[in-house]
Amino acid sequence: MIPPTTASAMSRRSGVLMMVSIVVMLAGCAPTPEPTPTPTAAFASEEEAFAAAEETYRAYTDAVNQVDFSDPSTFDAVYLLLSGASEASTRKVFSEFYAAKIRTIGLTKYDSFAGASADLASGTISANVCVDVTEVDVVDESGSSVVSTDRPARQPMLVTFDGAQGSGLLTISAQDPADTFTCAP
Repeated sequence: MIPPTTASAMSRRSGVLMMVSIVVMLAGCAPTPEPTPTPTAAFASEEEAFAAAEETYRAYTDAVNQVDFSDPSTFDAVYLLLSGASEASTRKVFSEFYAAKIRTIGLTKYDSFAGASADLASGTISANVCVDVTEVDVVDESGSSVVSTDRPARQPMLVTFDGAQGSGLLTISAQDPADTFTCAP
């Protein structure tokens, strides 16, 4: 016969071993965590990034040229290509032009696009763009021009593009007058 204290100790040990066995078995059944995906670079090269940025800017220019300030539904194509400060300021200006019954005459063009920098991982790209507004007039409801007489016909702009991680899709997040380069006359 086993003494009662030894039987009690063996019973406790068996219970502990049983619990450890159950925990080990359950741990083996637990799902393995999904691996964290490695972020994909937005672009494979600077050339690819700059080409995508120019394509986005071309689409933006085309969309701007289709805007009819008397029809706010024409604004959406422009808004889709913008983000951040550029989107906010454009929405404000378009709203003001709509309210004031402003119209534009002529087409905005760009004649120079040069990549300045590209962060391939994030998709943030900067480009120097010469915007040509030689043929563009902005007129009020009476048909009088509201364009400043000292507006340059060709405007150097630093344009910043933001990309969605790994998607290759870009939006224009900022458009600032540039003083680091000049546009040819």
